[in-house]
Amino acid sequence: MDTAGSPCGSLSGMTERIGPPLTAGERETLRAFLDFHRATLAVKCEGLSDEDLRKQASPPSTLSLLGLVRHLTEVERTWFRMVIDGEDVGLVYSPSMDYQAAYDASSATREEAFALWEAEVARSREIELAAESLDVTAYNARWEEEVSLRLVMHHMIHEYARHNGHADFLREALDGVTGV
Repeated sequence: MDTAGSPCGSLSGMTERIGPPLTAGERETLRAFLDFHRATLAVKCEGLSDEDLRKQASPPSTLSLLGLVRHLTEVERTWFRMVIDGEDVGLVYSPSMDYQAAYDASSATREEAFALWEAEVARSREIELAAESLDVTAYNARWEEEVSLRLVMHHMIHEYARHNGHADFLREALDGVTGV
């Protein structure tokens, strides 16, 4: 953990990734895997300028590292705040609920994108910690079904792992860095 106590680290220093515990219970293990993947995204973005973070490595796709950070801001907000907590909030980057809008990071900055992402991650952690158990359910309007916090935690790990794979390719295309 960094000095702020966040497994995702900070923008000013190196991000530390803490591996999941080998013998913990389900909830602690899910939480640790999710934080590991969150930190991985931050690591993939370290040491790059705003311009580099905005670069689209595979045009015509608008996908960029900063676009991934913005997209995962929306994902955190949707699953934890809107679904599990039932908050009446919209998306950060699209009033029309267009999840693809976040990928367009053409005028975004690291400072803005990471501040919003880190705020959503912090709120997600609060919501997860406040939930009585992984069996807590909430209505997902998009799927028109009840979902459990357990499903949300698994889905979030899947979402980050998938996009961290994209981040691997994006980072390598920018400066050849692999394996971070």
